[in-house]
Amino acid sequence: MPQDAFTLKYIAKELNETFTGGKISKINQPSKDTLSLLIYTRLGTIKLTCDLSAKYCRLSVGETCPEVNPEVAPNFCMLLRKHLQNAEVLRVEQVNLERVIRFDFRCFSEFEIAEMSLYFEIMGKYSNAVLVKDGVIVGALKTASLETGARRVTLGGAKYLLPASQGKAEQNDINAIKKAFENKSGYLDGGSAKFIAEKVAGVAYTTAEDIIALYGEGVTAEQVYSYLNEGELTPCVIYHDGAASDFKARDSLGGVKRESLLLAQREFYDYAVYKKKFEDEKRKLNSALSSAVKKVEKRLADVYDKLSECEKAESVKLKGELITANIYAVERGMSIFQAVNYYDENCGKIKIDLDPLLSPSQNAQRYYKRYAKLKRTEVNLSARKVDELERLNYLKTIESNLVYAENLTDLKETRDELISLSLLPPPPKLKGGKQKKARAESNFREYSFDGFLVVCGRNNVQNDNLTKGLDGDDIWLHAKTYHSAHVGIILQGKDATDEIIKFAAEVCAYYSDARENGKVPVDFTKRRNVKKPKNGALGYFEYANQKTILVAPDAHFKERRDERQ
Repeated sequence: MPQDAFTLKYIAKELNETFTGGKISKINQPSKDTLSLLIYTRLGTIKLTCDLSAKYCRLSVGETCPEVNPEVAPNFCMLLRKHLQNAEVLRVEQVNLERVIRFDFRCFSEFEIAEMSLYFEIMGKYSNAVLVKDGVIVGALKTASLETGARRVTLGGAKYLLPASQGKAEQNDINAIKKAFENKSGYLDGGSAKFIAEKVAGVAYTTAEDIIALYGEGVTAEQVYSYLNEGELTPCVIYHDGAASDFKARDSLGGVKRESLLLAQREFYDYAVYKKKFEDEKRKLNSALSSAVKKVEKRLADVYDKLSECEKAESVKLKGELITANIYAVERGMSIFQAVNYYDENCGKIKIDLDPLLSPSQNAQRYYKRYAKLKRTEVNLSARKVDELERLNYLKTIESNLVYAENLTDLKETRDELISLSLLPPPPKLKGGKQKKARAESNFREYSFDGFLVVCGRNNVQNDNLTKGLDGDDIWLHAKTYHSAHVGIILQGKDATDEIIKFAAEVCAYYSDARENGKVPVDFTKRRNVKKPKNGALGYFEYANQKTILVAPDAHFKERRDERQ
């Protein structure tokens, strides 16, 4: 549902019922486009979230998304605190059926009691908040002047003007809508929704589509007027594939009804904003990880190139030995020497480049020194190759964890892991040098099956903790030759059945790089056979005495018992 004037009309009514008579107790500005007002009402303290960003502009009540406020409040936030702290809400109204909601306040200061208005313009990328007193702008969240090419001035001291009218029929004027419908014949079949959106003020195209879905292409002016102005409100939330995809002011096919439009709006935006935060955070982590992987791959390519050079070491040594063997035939000043290769069964000749400025023995020593250097380089590069391959493998496990991350907490743990690897900068320290401590939680994926508890790690941090936390007789599982989550079967003295091992293996296969494969080999063994090498990376363990089972990947969502899905 768009934030059009039709929707905002009912939003304003519910906000008026909620906040009239309330007093502002706290004002914050968590981000450049968001205001947060805590208002004490007859129902208790309620948070009003004012999001004035382009995509999620809205006025919502009681949103659950956490907010982090800056140490120094922005200028507009300070201005609101100065004038509206402890102010009483007189009324909340939609202004002239526009996408503007006005909060009227009675403000108290040491010198006077005055009335001020805070206008929230819910207009996509043009959304704004403007504080007005006696028709004059006191301040605005987003300022604009004529010099910047703005159509409306929102600088302090200027007269506050509403957005210019678009010349459409007012949605509460039946005669104006009827007159607009006189020209509807110009729109071909299938164009009724477009006609309504273009001719009736404050009606977005999606709202017009809802009207057509209810009345059909032959909709009349009276029906449009009735939809926009008459009947009881029946708000609902639309779900698609288990996720909130939209909310409606009036009941829609497949909609889940809610008590109020504010509740329906909150339910939708809580999911939408959380999803956006999740996707943005995942994108940032993937970007940092991808950059690190490319650097390791580049270093590995360099190692392989140099190792290929070291393969010539024996040939270099051979040339030194042939020079020594034929020292009597080599003369100073020669640049090339053709020597018989005694190591070749056919005794073929080999061409040896010489430095004409060096003696024969010096030329031989030059080849011996180069041989020794290549062998030293080979040893160093071989060790470096092992280190780089281990790091690449470790980064790939994090990459796999990101693919199957399900929520922000999963990403938070992966971000901490990337910070520990110096792939991301650490978070700024809070004022006073104090850091917030994360609440200790297991947060594993948990399953209940056949009387057993099965736990599955979400990332390397959890895989490490999960494996360390299992008892010696518990069953530990990991996909064979693939990156995968660590899975544990908590036995509590019972014997593991074939069914529970198969179940846990299917979960392990699902959260592995082989998820798309038909069948996945999964190793399982007792926890006592799983050891962590000294200085081993997070989530890295070695195991023995394992057995292997071939299973098809299965998420087993029905058996999930944890809430964080």
